[in-house]
Amino acid sequence: MLKIDNLHATVDDKPILKGISLAINAGEIHAVMGPNGSGKSTLSYVLAGRPGYAVTEGSVTLDGEDLLELDPHERAAKGMFLGFQYPVEIPGVSNVQFLRTALNAQRRARGEAELSAGEFLRVAREQADALDLSMDMMKRGVNVGFSGGEKKRNEMVQMGIIDPRLAILDETDSGLDIDALRVVGQGINRIMRKPDKAVLLITHYERLLEIVEPDFVHVLAGGRIVRSGGPELAHELEREGYGAMAEAAA
Repeated sequence: MLKIDNLHATVDDKPILKGISLAINAGEIHAVMGPNGSGKSTLSYVLAGRPGYAVTEGSVTLDGEDLLELDPHERAAKGMFLGFQYPVEIPGVSNVQFLRTALNAQRRARGEAELSAGEFLRVAREQADALDLSMDMMKRGVNVGFSGGEKKRNEMVQMGIIDPRLAILDETDSGLDIDALRVVGQGINRIMRKPDKAVLLITHYERLLEIVEPDFVHVLAGGRIVRSGGPELAHELEREGYGAMAEAAA
């Protein structure tokens, strides 16, 4: 599904990604771990097409199509979803309004019929109930007045409604308490643990991986993937930290 080959990228002319290669097949969940400043969020932003992140070398394809040639909204229409580490607030725009507009824009791009207001509300209610988010909150401004945990659950509701093929989740577990972590982890499994979907899950902590249980774990340090393995690699990192791997990448 997603193939990254020798990807180099800069931010403000500073090299951040220094040759990342990674292949994610449909049905797989890949976790990326690593110390602060290693390039994890930069990788997610480059894949999503955020302005200011310049690719200087390498390629990225989604289902064989050159992802880097697509605008961000075109990448979304192809089935990509980005979950932010720090979800932004959008005052004056309700969750319901925002999500119905986004979903129908994607459906139009794929040549599918738009959902009516009633059809959309049924979908939204189903996803909100599954993430313990009330419909009253869905009618509020996007993330306005939400706690950290509510913002992350709201993103999972967004993901459930958009129903992407590829989810890139940037530290979705950041700032979550134990209960919220369980709800969010179970949401990822419910929405994305399917044969035709894939996840790139960026995290610092093993605790989310105990719920989501990735197929592969990769360690990113110094802008490169310095080690890959199965779920047991996350346990090793929890015990020993990133020290030796970060030194090897220096």
